[in-house]
Amino acid sequence: MPETNQTLVLLPMLAVVALTFVAFIKMAVARAAAVKGGHDPAFYRAHLGAPEPEAATAAARHWDNLFELPTLFYAGCLTAFVLGAVGTWTLVFAWGFALCRLAQSVIHMTSNNPGPRGLAFSLGAVFMLALWLDVALSIVARL
Repeated sequence: MPETNQTLVLLPMLAVVALTFVAFIKMAVARAAAVKGGHDPAFYRAHLGAPEPEAATAAARHWDNLFELPTLFYAGCLTAFVLGAVGTWTLVFAWGFALCRLAQSVIHMTSNNPGPRGLAFSLGAVFMLALWLDVALSIVARL
């Protein structure tokens, strides 16, 4: 069996990084639209006062979400890379998480339907757990 190119695990990471920058732009556009629509720009100094419009709040929450569970994703992928432990299953789990994260983001920024969004999140969490189990087995095998 040919050895897996270890660098391949960085591609799903780049996909989630790109998604994070898209979310940042979406948040900036939503907040600019809120201010242009009459929302008090002073709100953004300390987030005090009348709440921002729902679209801006959803975009900001989406941005925040990309710094929660994905941090474990980055750590898992980098750990596998550093250990030289990237195999087929590692890539399946990493891409599975990245694709679920993309689906969750699309739902969050469009219909924002909690049912499908929660399903995408939950499936992504399963991929994350599988990724870390894969990494953990590689770590234990080196002891």
